[in-house]
Amino acid sequence: MPDKNIAGISAILKKAYPDADCSLDHKNPFQLLAATILSAQCTDERVNRVTPALFKKYPGPAEMAEAPLPDLEKLVHSTGFYKNKALSLKEASKAITGDFGGKVPKTMEELLTLRGVARKTANVVLGSAYGIAAGVVVDTHVKRLAFRLGLSKETDPEKIEQDLMKALPKKDWIWFAHSLVLHGRAVCDARNPLCEKCPLTKLCPKLGVKK
Repeated sequence: MPDKNIAGISAILKKAYPDADCSLDHKNPFQLLAATILSAQCTDERVNRVTPALFKKYPGPAEMAEAPLPDLEKLVHSTGFYKNKALSLKEASKAITGDFGGKVPKTMEELLTLRGVARKTANVVLGSAYGIAAGVVVDTHVKRLAFRLGLSKETDPEKIEQDLMKALPKKDWIWFAHSLVLHGRAVCDARNPLCEKCPLTKLCPKLGVKK
């Protein structure tokens, strides 16, 4: 069961990261979708260095759907797994153009039909582009912190998401994940968590951390 201290954890995180939001640079839902696809097993910082040139050349789904695959591969090469990511960008763009009137869909069910889109990506787009709380984003940081904080004993991202959705008020689903991401980067590092500097230390069971 999720930890009963989640209300206290939420209050501390909200104070520590009052402006927690998606760290992927974007100007519209399509750019956010593309950036999130590229962020798989890649840092947001690197993605933000790649997307300006990508979006300058292919600003929308219509343009990206027609992009030569080798060119897309070259533009996104440094994000890793570039062949799969380039193909996902192209195929998702084709679907958006052909099936959704050129607009990124606003439902989980429709987003999941796009190549390269799983629940994490769909939640990022729905939450940060449309303000729709359909679930909780679970990336590597959220997965790690949810375990360390005792919020979920699961290892599968979708099961972790279900635990967090049950424990949190729906109004907190969007910002809570972003705050965990920021906290994971700044304090609760995977290898060397800065527990002595952590504002959550009194509420944290430090599961999996050498105390």
